[in-house]
Formats: sequence, structure tokens, C-alpha cells
Amino acid sequence: MSEEPMSTPILLTLSARPEPYPPFVRERLELDAKQIIARYPQPRSALLPLLHLVQAEEGCVTGTGIEFCAEQLDLTGAEVTAVATFYSMYRREPTGDYHVGVCTNTLCAVMGGDAIMAALQRHLGVRHGETTPDGAITLEHIECNAACDYAPVIMVNWEFFDNQTPESALALADSLRAGEQVAPTRGAPLCTFKQTARILAGFPDERPGVLEGAPGEPTVIGLRIAKERGMTAPDPEDA
Repeated sequence: MSEEPMSTPILLTLSARPEPYPPFVRERLELDAKQIIARYPQPRSALLPLLHLVQAEEGCVTGTGIEFCAEQLDLTGAEVTAVATFYSMYRREPTGDYHVGVCTNTLCAVMGGDAIMAALQRHLGVRHGETTPDGAITLEHIECNAACDYAPVIMVNWEFFDNQTPESALALADSLRAGEQVAPTRGAPLCTFKQTARILAGFPDERPGVLEGAPGEPTVIGLRIAKERGMTAPDPEDA
């Protein structure tokens, strides 16, 4: 699999200070930020959800968002940037309404993930990390999301679409671009990328079915067989 170019990192310099949020946006974000920070005994522990908060505002973490987080937590822009560029869930470029991530890690790739990614790239006319001209879909390779028992897996705004094929993936992409209501294999109906970021910041997820995502048969089959055969784990005292 060929290497794709990485997104351009956020760079903050004293000579190129980003534009601040408009006053009405900043006031709203400051109220949200206070609510988030109050959950933690040490304010700087709130950095990760604060980054999700600013991502919910602009669809990515911009220099403006970096500066906002730094000011709220009494950190430097460099300290915040180091965190924002370390975690792949923080986008550095504007993201479409639906972030479509195709797992191309080992098992998913072997089961068809590479073929799915190639089919979506051709169908949508975009490469890894790019967004469709209509702003609907941003397509990316993603690393393992611990759903190997349902490989190959696609995640849309971090919701699971299991046992995919190139055909089902193209149908999914078409439905998303057409504005149709799409439900993942398990869990709540999809919301937009910005709405997802706000939920990840720690605000209530009020979608119906949000708690419906119990493990399916492929996940628990080993446990079921072990119980049927009376198998148990060794006693630590005997190890």
C-alpha cells in the first residue's frame, strides 16, 4: 500500500497570530469551556475535550481554536499544538459532514479494506484525506478500531458499518451525499461530524438508540463456546 502525504501541521508563530473568534462565538465557547474545565481537578486535563469543542465549531482544529484552548487552560500555543497534532481524531483541515474512515489495517485489508478504499477513491474522485467538492464526505484510511470480528469495517463519524464490500460502501457513500438518513450497523443514527465532535467534548448525546450497541455473535462466540464446554481460566494461584 502506497504512503499518502500527511496533512500540513498547524504552525503558530508570534508574527502570524490567527484571527480570533467573533465575540458572539467566543462568548458561547467560553461558557462551554467553563463547563468542561469544571469537571477536572487540574484544568489542563480538559485539553482533549476542549479540542473537540473547537473542532465542533469549525470542523477541524484551526490556529484560532489552538489559541482559544491555550488561553482557557493557561498553556502555550506550542503545548496545545503538540497535543492536537499527535492524535489523529483532531483534523487539521476542514472536514465534510461525514468523515468516512476505511480500516486498512492488516485484517480489514486482507478481508477487502484495500479494495473498498480504492473503490471509494475512484467513485468519489478524492484521495486519502480529501473532501468531495460538495463538502459531504472526507475520505481517509484509518487504523484498527477494535472491530476485527466484523472486518472489513468502515466508520462514519466514528460509528460502525460492519462487514462491508465495495458495493455496499459505494451505496453508503451515495446515500450520505444524497442527504438520506443512514443508520450504522449498531448504535444511534448518524449525526454530522461537527455534532459528533461536540458529543466527544462531553455534551449529552440525545440520539435515539445511543446506548444500543451490545456485542454481537462474532464478538462473543468464543465466550459462548467456552461456557458450553465448561472451560474456565486457570486459577492464578496455580500459574
